Order: sequence, then C-alpha cells, then structure tokens
Amino acid sequence: MKKLITLLTALALTASLAQADAKAGQKVYLKSFKAKFGMNGTKFAAEHTVAEWEELFADNAKGFIKEYSERFPTASAVLSNQELAQKLQDVGDFAKEYGSDSGNVPSCG
Repeated sequence: MKKLITLLTALALTASLAQADAKAGQKVYLKSFKAKFGMNGTKFAAEHTVAEWEELFADNAKGFIKEYSERFPTASAVLSNQELAQKLQDVGDFAKEYGSDSGNVPSCG
C-alpha cells in the first residue's frame, strides 16, 4: 500500500510539473511571440501535432527557430536571443500540451 501511495504521489507531481512548464510557456508565448506571429496561443499551438512540436523543439529548438524565423523574419532576433533560449523549452512544453491532436485547448484564445 505504501508503494502504491508513493507511486501515485510521484505521478501527480510529474503531471503538475509538466503543466507548470506549459503554463510558463504560455506566458512566454503571449509576452514574446504573440504580436510577432500575429496569432493567439490557441492558433499557434494548433499549427502542429504533438509529434511535430516535439521534433521542432528537439536539439535546443533548432527546428522551431529555423521555421519561425523564416515565416516571421521580424521575430528572428527574438528567436535567436540567448536569454530566451531556456524559455523556449517552456514554449515547447506549451505547444506540445496543446498541439492540434492533443485534445487540449489553452485558455489564451
């Protein structure tokens, strides 16, 4: 019984940590990218499936930076900003949490 409680506690903690990163990523998106991309968070997250977002944010988000710098040239300076590099992983968590096939809808419509 003690092992079951420990396992359930660990799973709950992991789920809440993942949600925290998605929430942080949502805030970063709204603050740093919404105006530059010209779309709200719901539309942004729905641009790709969860698997596609995972691929774009792999390897320090190189695919994401490349694709969105090409699509939105005015955002390339922000996308390549070293101070924002760590926060890009949170944006990735947000995008993966609410990807087009995730069944989740963010509250930042």
